[in-house]
Amino acid sequence: MPLKTLFLNPPSFEKFDGGASSRWPATREIESYWYPVWLTYPAGMLEGSRLLDAPPHHIKWQEVVEILKDYEFLVLFTSTMGWDGDQKMAEVIKQTYPAIKIAFVGPPVTTSPDKALTECPAIDFICRREFDFSVVEYANGKPLNEILGVSYKDKETGKILHNPDRPQVTPEQLDEMPWATEIYHRDLDVTKYNVPFLLHPYVALYSTRGCPAQCTFCLWPQTLSGHAWRKRSTDDVAAEMKQAKELFPHVKEFFFDDDTFNIQKARTIELCEKLKPLGITWSCTSRVTTDFDTLKAMKEAGCRLLIVGYESGDPQILKNIKKGATVERALDFTRDCHKLGLVIHGDFILGLPGETKESIRNTIEFAKQLDCETIQVSIAHAFPGTEFFDFAKEKGFITNEAMSDDGGHQMAHIEYPGLPVEYVMEMVHKFYDEYFFRPKAAFRVVWQAIVHRDVPRLYTEARSFMKLRSQRNKAALKMKEANAAKAQESVSMNA
Repeated sequence: MPLKTLFLNPPSFEKFDGGASSRWPATREIESYWYPVWLTYPAGMLEGSRLLDAPPHHIKWQEVVEILKDYEFLVLFTSTMGWDGDQKMAEVIKQTYPAIKIAFVGPPVTTSPDKALTECPAIDFICRREFDFSVVEYANGKPLNEILGVSYKDKETGKILHNPDRPQVTPEQLDEMPWATEIYHRDLDVTKYNVPFLLHPYVALYSTRGCPAQCTFCLWPQTLSGHAWRKRSTDDVAAEMKQAKELFPHVKEFFFDDDTFNIQKARTIELCEKLKPLGITWSCTSRVTTDFDTLKAMKEAGCRLLIVGYESGDPQILKNIKKGATVERALDFTRDCHKLGLVIHGDFILGLPGETKESIRNTIEFAKQLDCETIQVSIAHAFPGTEFFDFAKEKGFITNEAMSDDGGHQMAHIEYPGLPVEYVMEMVHKFYDEYFFRPKAAFRVVWQAIVHRDVPRLYTEARSFMKLRSQRNKAALKMKEANAAKAQESVSMNA
């Protein structure tokens, strides 16, 4: 029998959508939770295991510690913002249960394994990048020194050892893995998961891994999944969807949370042909390079919405971040989607390399021109392990190592000449205001809530958004005052 294993997406800040599938870990403007897809695969391969997703189920650390009394092995998915709290609790867990084995997985330990093992002695080992088979092999009794892709401290010498990298999971292995939706059905309450622009309840899963795009800021391909695009067979995906429809008759929408679901035309159309007979409503991520024929096939197969990373409306910034797309192509793609009746949730980022006050204005006007049904505006974060981080570090643009405030809310931590951090934060609010307080946009949001019978949900989300907006304004004001005081102090010292 394998070690009795608990796979944990840990408790964190209130409303924090942290690790295990969230590409942009933070406390959300509106309470949102993505599924811990990464943890489902090894959880499905180990008999007697349990997947515990603490944040959406509102499970506190005290409860986690109590649950762990029945387990021998803890696999914890940590995030950059959750690292400090996660390592402190690992120490508590080790003190409470000295015999328990603890492995950390996720971006921070992948990019800085030595730092992780030095700062947190309670960690027995960490898994770099894709960890599915590494933790399963350990639970089944394989010695650490024989497991690829792990780092650990030698018990005798105290020296940190890094085993050779593990080859990436192959397409054949993806097909052989258990289905994420089966583990959700076994361990999770799907009604606890909410994303404002998706129908509720929803279920998310992957049909591929990796992303061939080279976006300099993107966390997953540069830390976990890699750039090699590996796809499950369309038969395997369709079979999972058929069963998921039976397992979750109350679910209104399925979401393919792949980095680039529809990047290959032939594969997308082939999968759509197999999804069409199922009669399900589904949504997915998309790049603006997707052509009309592919979008049409998706719509006919039940696709409702696309999450699209437009990022910026400034052509130079798109080049700076190696987006591999143009403003003109984004406009054509958006017109195609609207012609077909596909809904778009557009993602934008302020503070990317080359950002200026003028480029921010360009992006706001570009977003209005696109006129997506909903948008999200994020502050640029340079996560360790990304090309963006290396660039910002080398240029001295990182003004604060902390990316969030005490509540886990995103805070600007990169400052370019002539673009104060408080200005970027202020423009995030202005972006939202200018976009959603247009009569057309406001009416559309309300009308969609009525159509989907989600008016109470809209009311709750609107209140949450306005409350967080107020908190962020106060934080921005404090930052502005602190910077002014620092500048005054510098003047006084030089006088």
